[in-house]
Amino acid sequence: MSEPFSVPVTVRGYETDVQGHLDQSVYLNYAEHARWSFLQAAGISQSALIGSGVGPVALETTIRYKRELLAGDEVAVTCAFAWGEGKTFRIEQTVRKADGTVAAEITAVGGLLDLKARKLVPDPREHCRKLASDPGLFGL
Repeated sequence: MSEPFSVPVTVRGYETDVQGHLDQSVYLNYAEHARWSFLQAAGISQSALIGSGVGPVALETTIRYKRELLAGDEVAVTCAFAWGEGKTFRIEQTVRKADGTVAAEITAVGGLLDLKARKLVPDPREHCRKLASDPGLFGL
């Protein structure tokens, strides 16, 4: 099995809380950055999504904190899509320190919103397959 898609991030001092830990809300920013980087690597830009009449929506996000992150820590944030049979999909992400320690696990449930009908598209997997120049990155 190949390594999951990942992006490097260095924890910046202004992202930490009063205890010196990475602020909990910043984990969501890191996850979002990795997701958009993933889509871009697969050949799907924000403008392509909007142009196709859909926009991504987050329906649920869970963060499991495992180890603290401090200013200056270098991490890799992974991103992998897990497709089901319905209108939604899961995105599994790991924030891993340079030494291999897992700092956090993030699981999100998302969908693609039809911007005119304001409802989830029935088959987001097929929509992504059609838009992507590299659908293999999605496991498609």
